[in-house]
Amino acid sequence: MAQLYMVATPIGNLEDITLRALRVLKECDAVLCEDTRMTSKLLSHYEIKKPLVSYHMHSGVAKYDKVFALLEEDKTLCLVSDAGTPTISDPGARLVREVRERFGSTVPIEAIPGASAVAAALSVAGVEGDAFTFLGFPPHKKGRETFFNMIPIFTHTVVFYESPHRILKALTALEKVLSEANTVTIVREITKIHEEVVQGTSSEVRAHFIAHPDTVRGEFVVLVSN
Repeated sequence: MAQLYMVATPIGNLEDITLRALRVLKECDAVLCEDTRMTSKLLSHYEIKKPLVSYHMHSGVAKYDKVFALLEEDKTLCLVSDAGTPTISDPGARLVREVRERFGSTVPIEAIPGASAVAAALSVAGVEGDAFTFLGFPPHKKGRETFFNMIPIFTHTVVFYESPHRILKALTALEKVLSEANTVTIVREITKIHEEVVQGTSSEVRAHFIAHPDTVRGEFVVLVSN
C-alpha cells in the first residue's frame, strides 16, 4: 500500500534521529530529499541504501508526476529536509498538499517526529515558550523592513531563522525597532560542536558578534521576547 512518511532528521548531531525514523528509512522504497548529498551522508552513516529522489523549492510539475507515479505503484516514500522536520521552512508542505489533493485518504501521510531547531532553541533560551510565533526566514529584500517592523507588535516570543551572511543586518534591524525591555537570544549551531547561546538586548548581542567575527558562521535561530 502506498504511503508517504514525513521524517524528521538531525539538525547537526547525527545521533539525533529516532529509532522509528531509522526503521522507516530502512523499510521505504525511496527517499525524497532537498539535497541528495546531505541525505546520502545521513543514510551512509546508518548503512542505509535507498534510491534518492531530489525534491526542492524549484521542483516543477515533472517532479510531482514522478512522485505520483511512484505512489500509484504502491511505493512507500519518505520525505526528508536537509535538517530537522519537513515543511518547517522548506518546500515539503506543497508536496503534502498535492499528494492529499491527488490521492485523498488512499495514500496515508504520516509524521515521524524528531529534531526541530525551533523547539531546541526554545528549550535552552530560558524565555517563555507557552506561546510563540515562528516566522521562518526574513525576506532577503522586498518585505524585509516590514518583517522587522512587525516584531515589536507581538506580546509573546517571536522566533525566526537567519543565515550567517545576514545575521548582523538582522540584529541592526532589531536594534532600530526594539526597546531595552526586549530580550534577544541567539542560539547558534544547535547540537553541533560550537553550539552557543548569546542573550541580551539587541545592541548587546550585535556588539558580541561584531567583537567575535569568527562566530558569525553556521545556523542561527533568533528569539525576541518581552
